[in-house]
Amino acid sequence: MTDDTVFQNKTAVYYTLGCKLNFSETSTIGRTLREAGIRTARKGEQADICVINTCSVTDTADKKCRQAIHRLIRQHPGAFVVVTGCYAQLKPEEVAGMEGVDIVLGAEQKKDMLAYLGDLRKKELGEAITSKTHEIRSFVPSYSRGDRTRYFLKVQDGCDYYCSYCTIPFARGHSRNGTIESLVIQARMAAEEGGKEIVLTGVNIGDFGRTTGETFLDLIRALDQVEGIERYRISSIEPNLLTDEIIQFVAGSQKFMPHFHIPLQAGCDEVLKLMKRRYDTALFRKKIGTIRRTMPDAFIGVDVIVGTRGETEDYFRQAYDFIQSLDITQLHVFSYSERPGTQALKIGHQVSADERHARSQKLLALSEEKTKEFYSRFIGQTWPVLLEKAKAGSPMHGFTPQYVRVEVENRAEWDNCILPVRLTGFNADSTALAGTIGS
Repeated sequence: MTDDTVFQNKTAVYYTLGCKLNFSETSTIGRTLREAGIRTARKGEQADICVINTCSVTDTADKKCRQAIHRLIRQHPGAFVVVTGCYAQLKPEEVAGMEGVDIVLGAEQKKDMLAYLGDLRKKELGEAITSKTHEIRSFVPSYSRGDRTRYFLKVQDGCDYYCSYCTIPFARGHSRNGTIESLVIQARMAAEEGGKEIVLTGVNIGDFGRTTGETFLDLIRALDQVEGIERYRISSIEPNLLTDEIIQFVAGSQKFMPHFHIPLQAGCDEVLKLMKRRYDTALFRKKIGTIRRTMPDAFIGVDVIVGTRGETEDYFRQAYDFIQSLDITQLHVFSYSERPGTQALKIGHQVSADERHARSQKLLALSEEKTKEFYSRFIGQTWPVLLEKAKAGSPMHGFTPQYVRVEVENRAEWDNCILPVRLTGFNADSTALAGTIGS
């Protein structure tokens, strides 16, 4: 058993890579360590403990994790180094073998991090403690403060889909979630801290309720009743799980914003089959149409992977034409990355790195066109914007309900306020719409 007196006056530094889900989990780990007497290190201060929460969605993510681990070890010589997250779960021995790493905790162990810190003495050899995928069962509600205005609430974890290109189910285990009651409590805590907006996060949030017999629709109905939270946004949700009832609820809610993020991954049915996705392009088009009929000005972000195995030139052309035909707002474009142990490695046709890059650039250019067209719809209109604190001398930014980024002059008293902003045109670098307070 750990002696908590060991932790008094100790300091810790936290570094998170990857998704918003990781950030919410790091935030919960940080709260647990602070309650045990471990203070967060100040900027420039050498910490006694380094906690690194990793990502492994691509080869590039793995590389960034290794670089971050080495950098933190250099910056905090002698610190007790803990590595957790997806990279740690998938390649625990590799991480434990890195010089300076003391302990590697898998997906099931990270919630109990305090118990694994021991007396904080450095180890001669790093120790890896993980569970097999089927043994990853626990769910710990987590929320993080992205800034003073926006919180990220973890509502679900894990995935049972096993798409052919993806390692996330192996890294995070089966789909599971907390109870609606526990998540409402987390939302109330965010409201008490002054949070105005919550983004619901998870690995496959539309699958919410698998372990509690509830539904995602039940969840958003309950959260809609939490006093103090003025805005909710739904993070990425699978098109086959985005029901018409969810869309209708968002359309009628004052708190759930007209903002959707829907993974397409491929705009060609043949490639979707190779990916083992659970929908086709016809269903995806139908979902976009339903959103547009109920919320004409909704922001619709779409994930796309280019250059996956099996994506021939003809299949990419089909995908490009399909995406171009959709009334969507923005694309998040990812170049395919080979992941060890995935079914995609059995697919014969490979796309070169140069061609993956070229296809990515084509879709990014298309995305920029669509985003600019969408933003242009709002010029001359007045919308409520939740403004965020900015550095002195820099303009403030915030978002409309439709997630249009807005830039206004900097006034300290406007921080974390929702104010009416008249949108006058694009800012200097076309990354936001400039505006003035008032109608």
